[in-house]
Amino acid sequence: MNCSAEKASRKWAYGAFGRTAAAMVTVAAGLLLLGLLSDLALAAKTSRQPAWQSPWGDLFGIHPPRQRGKVHRAAVPLPRPRPTDAPTAEPAKPTADESSKEAAKETAKETTKEGKPTEQAAPQPPPPSACRLALTEAIAIAPSIPDIRGAGGCGGEDLVRLEAIVLPDKRQVSVKPAAILRCAMASALVDWIRTDIAPLAGRLGSTISDLDNFDSFECRGRNRIVGARLSEHGRANALDVRALKLANGRSISLTDRNVPRELREAVLHSACARFSTVLGPGSDWYHEDHIHLDLMERRNNYRICQWNVWDPLPQRAPLMPAERPEEAPPREVAAKSDAAKSDAAKPAAGKSSAAPADEKSDAVEVEPKPKPATKKRRQNRRS
Repeated sequence: MNCSAEKASRKWAYGAFGRTAAAMVTVAAGLLLLGLLSDLALAAKTSRQPAWQSPWGDLFGIHPPRQRGKVHRAAVPLPRPRPTDAPTAEPAKPTADESSKEAAKETAKETTKEGKPTEQAAPQPPPPSACRLALTEAIAIAPSIPDIRGAGGCGGEDLVRLEAIVLPDKRQVSVKPAAILRCAMASALVDWIRTDIAPLAGRLGSTISDLDNFDSFECRGRNRIVGARLSEHGRANALDVRALKLANGRSISLTDRNVPRELREAVLHSACARFSTVLGPGSDWYHEDHIHLDLMERRNNYRICQWNVWDPLPQRAPLMPAERPEEAPPREVAAKSDAAKSDAAKPAAGKSSAAPADEKSDAVEVEPKPKPATKKRRQNRRS
């Protein structure tokens, strides 16, 4: 038999030896693991220590079983009672934040007669402004209304509903209809009526009784144009005045040309001195029948006063002449031409002798005018 190395390599491959060695190592490791597990189980049986508490429990992933039902835990011993002769501990003083929180809780909860706390009260309104405190019932009937917050910035704060203005003599000027305004705008309007307009009405021999409110608060653009900037009416900061009514029944329209010019000019000067914007006839065709007043704030306190006080309209002559009265003297007859007069003079002269002296003729005698010299007569004169 030939057992050379070359022939042996042809018969047995080198890879077979490697695979066989790896398989042998795996088998040995398995046997060792089984031995360890059997020793662990044997130790758990012989000892009271559970398997998950052994040093091999974490290695092999052995966890304690889940407990079902109630778990009885060991009772915790209570502390001994405090002796009677022990000093009492002073209570800790609450901090500023804690005291404020406690005060807020006490104000939020109200106690009923039975002693049971009720639900949290509604938030209290803010305190009245200085304008609201000054606008008393002695000068105006203007109850406060809730703030208005509309779309696009409409509305405002510190609003009132101006129903009437109380004059110094305790008479009331009704605002018809009642105007919804900011307190500052309502206060300026009240001062204007009491100080300027009431004495002006007294010069006419009467007192002012009503204020014709054409428009006050309305959420809209300027001049009611869609897409325009928000009007001061949308901010409750403007009022449109159309007329002033007197106690004797007379109505004074501020844009009527038949109203005396001096009266309209007096109203113009007083309004422009108190309001930052005054628009009337001549400003634009939106204010031809009323006067716009507002307190719009501008840079450098810029003011606008555009109100043309027009002169009265001219009196037109009647279309048809008036009838002639019966007691009017007879009209003179127009003079006739020279030819007609010469023909009428002959029979008139004959009739005049026969006619009585009391009868009068309507014809008017006119002396004949000298005829102009013709061209032939001029030539004869020259010759």
